[in-house]
Amino acid sequence: MQTIDLLVIAAYLIATAWLGLKLSGRQTGLKDYFLGGRNLPWWAVCLSVVATETSALTVIGIPVMSYLGDLSYLQLGLGYILGRVIVAFFMLPRYYDGEMVTAYAYLGKRFGRSTQTTAGITFLFTRLLADGIRVLAAAIPLKVILDGLGVELSYFTITVILSVVTILYTFIGGITAVVWVDVVQMLLYVAGGIIAIIVVAGTTGIGWLGEAAEAGKTQIFVFADNPLSGENSFLASLLGGAVFAMASHGSDQLVVQRLLACRSKVEAQKAIIASGVVVLVQFAIFLVVGLALWGYYQGMAPSDLGLTRDDEIFPLFIIEALPAGLSGLLLAGILAAAMSTLSSSLSALSSSTVTDVVGRLRRAPMTDEQGLRVGRWATIGWGLAFIAPATIFRSDEGNIVVLALGVAGITYGGLLGAFVFGIVNRRARSADANIAFVVAVAVNAFFFAMENYVVGEVWVAWQWYPLLGVLVTFAIGGLLSLRHPAQPATTGAGPAEHRSS
Repeated sequence: MQTIDLLVIAAYLIATAWLGLKLSGRQTGLKDYFLGGRNLPWWAVCLSVVATETSALTVIGIPVMSYLGDLSYLQLGLGYILGRVIVAFFMLPRYYDGEMVTAYAYLGKRFGRSTQTTAGITFLFTRLLADGIRVLAAAIPLKVILDGLGVELSYFTITVILSVVTILYTFIGGITAVVWVDVVQMLLYVAGGIIAIIVVAGTTGIGWLGEAAEAGKTQIFVFADNPLSGENSFLASLLGGAVFAMASHGSDQLVVQRLLACRSKVEAQKAIIASGVVVLVQFAIFLVVGLALWGYYQGMAPSDLGLTRDDEIFPLFIIEALPAGLSGLLLAGILAAAMSTLSSSLSALSSSTVTDVVGRLRRAPMTDEQGLRVGRWATIGWGLAFIAPATIFRSDEGNIVVLALGVAGITYGGLLGAFVFGIVNRRARSADANIAFVVAVAVNAFFFAMENYVVGEVWVAWQWYPLLGVLVTFAIGGLLSLRHPAQPATTGAGPAEHRSS
């Protein structure tokens, strides 16, 4: 790592922040700040969705999966595409028909403000935990850089710095700045993956491909004997991935906010379906990066390379093997992509805070000016709050991608279940949905805690969390709803809430 690399990193981060602020325009109200005036092109939203859901987690985490394992993670991409198609034609139309600002506004329309607020608060808490891990993902390559230069900073110090810097252009530019920065970052770090493959091929040749195949590392489809606990099984990846995508792209404000910023429902449908294809290609690129690194380091264990985390292996390669300047650019891309993902989360968290929590708890409606002020203060608050969970999930064990997906999956099933439950069960009232939602979250939280903090064994693979949550929501909510007569086909928030008992 040379001085020119540090200069490239600094210059690129400054340029990225400037670009985001330059393209954001003037934010005059909530619609501009949270939805970009509903005037963003579908292709930009598509790339922003991909950058938001993967970013640094993909760049540093997915190569490790093939480095230590095989290509079976690609199975998840097939499930993701299936789930997005369902979201595009089943869930998106309901959001657009109501001109909604958040995903949880539909729950408010169907069940009443208590359900919308419950879902909104749950989203805020889960997103805080999941994005604390994203902050850690951004800190990993930066720590590798600084350690290589003899500068010792803890993960805590680095997460503080990244959180503070990320707040800046999100606070000023809103979702428009976030989306356009996402586009640039995604193109850069994908190009970085391709460059890494080319460099390895130019250095060692492509013999590692044949060696990887002989070692069984090119296997894509895995048919496990126990698909329930087999994290890489085809059934868990396809069905679990599909439901996971339905939850993450149909009920997570982080993604729904972008889709609502498109110019029309049709453009939003294009964006979400195309993003599934892009994600599959992106998965393939970074899995091949992992195989290339396996060949470059001759299959050495990360610990034998002096690393404290498996996820540090790609940043190590960038520092050691790439030419000066180019390594700095790729590392800057990883950091900036991670920061743009965090800014996406800040925008989603602040929009949900304003619309689903503060707006629903106030007696008098907020003006645009009041909402914009609350949203910006919420951006600052959530940005600082990221620091705490980033320090909680600092363990050197496990893969950071799986950890982040597992945390998000705890509530995804309950959120998706509540949404679909409200559509298909006309008897249901808000109390039924609230109780079923809480039970579904508790069940998934139990399996997550048992795996990560109690027994250390996988009882239920994280891919099944969303589907399990949906089933629990339907079972508990369905039983509770038998107490009530069916509602008319069209019902508003007020009646549903008044009849919740």
